[in-house]
Amino acid sequence: MSTEAEATPVHSKREVVQAMWGLMLGMFVAILAGTVVSNALPRIVSELEGSQSIFAWIVTTELLAMTATVPLWGKLADLYSRKLLIQASLSLFVVGSLIAGFSQNIEMLIISRVVQGLGAGGVTALATIVMAAMIPPRELGKYSGMFGAVFGVGTVAGPLIGGVLVDTSWLGWRWCFFIGIPFTLAAIYMLQRTLHLPVVRNEKTKIDYLGAFLIVSGVSTLLIWSSLAGQKFEWASAWTAGLVSLGVLLLVAAVRVEATAHDPIVPLSIFRNRTVSLATIASALVGIAMFGGTVFLSQYFQLSLGKTPTQAGLLGLPLIFGLLVSSTVAGQLITKFGKWKAFLVAGGVFMVGGMLLLSTITAQTTVFMVSVHMFVLGVGVGLMMQNLVLAAQNDVPARDLGATTSTLTFFRSLGGAIGVSALGAVLASKVSSLAAEKFGAMGGTGGENKVPDISVLPPEIKAVIADIYATATAEIFLVGAPFALLALLAVAFIKEKPLKETSGDDRLAAEMAAGH
Repeated sequence: MSTEAEATPVHSKREVVQAMWGLMLGMFVAILAGTVVSNALPRIVSELEGSQSIFAWIVTTELLAMTATVPLWGKLADLYSRKLLIQASLSLFVVGSLIAGFSQNIEMLIISRVVQGLGAGGVTALATIVMAAMIPPRELGKYSGMFGAVFGVGTVAGPLIGGVLVDTSWLGWRWCFFIGIPFTLAAIYMLQRTLHLPVVRNEKTKIDYLGAFLIVSGVSTLLIWSSLAGQKFEWASAWTAGLVSLGVLLLVAAVRVEATAHDPIVPLSIFRNRTVSLATIASALVGIAMFGGTVFLSQYFQLSLGKTPTQAGLLGLPLIFGLLVSSTVAGQLITKFGKWKAFLVAGGVFMVGGMLLLSTITAQTTVFMVSVHMFVLGVGVGLMMQNLVLAAQNDVPARDLGATTSTLTFFRSLGGAIGVSALGAVLASKVSSLAAEKFGAMGGTGGENKVPDISVLPPEIKAVIADIYATATAEIFLVGAPFALLALLAVAFIKEKPLKETSGDDRLAAEMAAGH
């Protein structure tokens, strides 16, 4: 392993804070890419004549591209300048945003979402790797809290921004994609000015392209199955058997390749560490619960409660407030006292409670009650998300920080992609069956499986549509609740260990000096 200095390493508090602002801005636009379209999707899908299944895939494709490339970006960080890589990933995001903004059909939009996901994967992986390199775990809590807050702001403020843009006649839904470009360019500039890291290059590192291909292919096959089952074919059918078998075989092959690869995309050796294994499981389950549930709330607000896209965005603020407060306060307390497990367990309890509360919503539920339910879920996600990464980073050798961080991020994003796809299929299937029951193959809504434009429907039809979507949305939270419970069980078995006092780069230097 050789080290080539880009510049003087960042260690002073002032320089760390300056670099953090650039990283947080980059993280914000990456998260914004996946959420700003949420409240705009009913309008976009209706205008471009897409179906309920396409609704989920516009979100899923971005998440899948981000998920698939997170480990690759982590490997590239062992070979090339982390500063250059994070700027390159932000540049990819700009390209994807331009394609999305000028999309003329659903197919072009989905392609653009893939490009955005490639860039978002780089930002998501590299931001946490850079943090761990610069900051000791004992101090990382407060910065992780800040990143958790940024994640929350991007996750839930995105729909508000998107709603305002859609409701502004002289802007429209295309600006949901254009709006992130100036912020991305600002992040690139700030990182150029403030981020100074040594290049720690492992000359023996190689990219495991076969492993990456098998992982992406296996996951994509299962996502395609979960999206189409119940819509294009029955859950119990030959198509299900074929797609599930193919997906499982590809993933088994991926495990075999990863077990023997010189530099695997997902190093199986890190799972010998109990903390990493449990944190990985919990991260995937948090992703399922968080993305799978919340991505469809804006549709509930608009189709069941009759709100505009802007109003739907405002109604998401309780979730962001809960996440913001819990992640920030927990981060400060972890840094002060050095204890973190209690916050993970509390987060699991709140997340289960929030999912169960949201499973009770109807078209008649008051905005106040929905807000309370969302706040509870937000508190739970905020307490768990970044602290799972902190717990794992604290318990591995410095040489495994990149692999561990990117693996956790990979599984959280994978959980999100699975959650959106699978729970989206549950929602679409429920909507279809309820509509067929009440309308007869959706005769009063403008076509089978189409997302209805309620502005053109008569009042009596609107009322039935409101009940259908409220019932279906409540069901996906009920389906998601067991995943939140499993996340709680996983963190309950994580053993708390004292937070280290030295940064990742300092620990790596010590390990190299000791010949490890």
